[in-house]
Formats: sequence, structure tokens, C-alpha cells
Amino acid sequence: MPLDFKGDLNPHQLKAVEECTGPCLVLAGAGSGKTRVITYKVAYLIAKRGIAPSHIMAVTFTNKAAGEMRSRVDVLIGTDLSRKGLWIGTFHSLCGRILREQIEKLGLGYTNRFVIIDEDDRTRLVRQVLKELNMDPKTYEPQKIVYRISDAKSNLVGPEELSDYGYSYIEKATATVYKLYQKRLQQGNLLDFDDLIALVIRLFDECPEVEEHYSSKFEHVLVDEYQDVNKMQYELVKRLSKMHGNVTVVGDDDQSIYAFRGANSKLILGFEKDYPGATVIKLEQNYRST
Repeated sequence: MPLDFKGDLNPHQLKAVEECTGPCLVLAGAGSGKTRVITYKVAYLIAKRGIAPSHIMAVTFTNKAAGEMRSRVDVLIGTDLSRKGLWIGTFHSLCGRILREQIEKLGLGYTNRFVIIDEDDRTRLVRQVLKELNMDPKTYEPQKIVYRISDAKSNLVGPEELSDYGYSYIEKATATVYKLYQKRLQQGNLLDFDDLIALVIRLFDECPEVEEHYSSKFEHVLVDEYQDVNKMQYELVKRLSKMHGNVTVVGDDDQSIYAFRGANSKLILGFEKDYPGATVIKLEQNYRST
């Protein structure tokens, strides 16, 4: 059954799907078909524009959302796109994929057989580091230290930089723990979730040819729920889309659920400044509620 873009999409959704040259910001409230725009745009790029699936990256925030996005695209195209190289996933999973291919180039002792630790493992490691440093976990609560380290990484702040501007006792303590924590990760060939993105950006900084490879590879970068990006996710999108400049972001400028993880809703409001000449499209029809 042929794809019917005009029949399946309202005029604003269709405009967002067909806008395939340059940066495009789609502002959309809940129930207005944000994910529909992303999935149909992926299908449109492949079916109508002849873009190879391996040259498209579509990013979202949860594994569930990524799985739903892939399923919808598979239904639209009628094939198993994963075998054709389409990159659909969360920021963390896609960065993990890049690191499996490239991490050894960082020269930090990591191999592509690295293990990703979860939040419980992370807290245990911080507790272990506190013990090594003879720091009382009752005074320096491990979970609070974990949160501060995560916040630093999300803002692309390394241990040395944190030391430079840490003034309070907890900031100084965090900087000290952060250094040894990171050292223990490297020694164990371990990455935490923040490292997955932060190390890709570091890789791009230290190996420009790697950044050029991926920026050249991805002719189109599409991001769902853009209002929830933090600084390092924002930087990643900018780096990956700089070669071709075809970046589509979809989000609700009135809603951000990940502020506690460093999400900065101001970034979506600054999109036109960051990407001059961007097309802005508003989806104002709500399909869930009147």
C-alpha cells in the first residue's frame, strides 16, 4: 500500500515532514502529533527523497519511545530498517553505538568491550571512593555526590574544572570524589550513563576526523522532545548536524519533564539564533482533547 502523506497528515504536519533542507523547528503541544511528524519524516526521506536509512539519525529520550518510533517507521516503510542501518534510539544508546566503534581512539585505556553501569552501581562506586578517601558517607551523602557529578558531566564540566570553581565544602568534596571516581571507571573499563554522551563530545574534540565522519554520515538528524535536551545533548546535535545542516527538532516550549537531569528548555527557544534561517512550524491541532 503506497504511503499517503497528504491523506495521513494535516497541512502543518505535512509541511514539517516535507521541509527537508536546512534547520526546522516544530513547536507542538501535547496531542498534536509530534512523534507522528518524526516518524513520517523518516519515511518521507527514505521513500520520497531517496535518503539511505544509514544516513538518518532519529533521537528521542526513552527506550520505549525509541521502540515505538522504530515500529511506526517499519510499518510505514514495510521493511526491517534495523538491517538497513537506520539509527533510531535514545541519546545514550546511539552514543554507546559510536563509542563501541571509536572509544579506543581516546587513549584513556577503554576498550570497545566497556560495561555500562546503572545508578545503583554508580552509588556503590561513589561510596567505595568515599571510603578510599576517608570521607564519612554520613557527612557526604553518596547519592548527593552522584547527583552533583552527573550535573557536572551534563554541563560538560570535568573534575579539574569543578575543582577550579568549587567554593563550598560539598563542591570541593564532590570535585575530589569526582577525580577518583572517574579514575576507577577508567581502570574498570566502565562508563556511567553521562559518560556515554560526554565521551562522544570529548572524542569529537580530540579526534576531529571522527566528528567529520559522523557529521558527514548523517545527512538528516531528527530530535523528538527537544525541550528536554541538556547542554551536552544540545552540543551533540549541533556537532552531528553541522556538515549537512539538515536538523529537525520537535518539542513543546511550554513543557520540560527533565529539568532535574539538567534539561534546559531555553535551548528550544534559542533554536532560531543557533540555526539562522530555520523554518519554524507550529502544530496547533490537538488530537487528544478539545
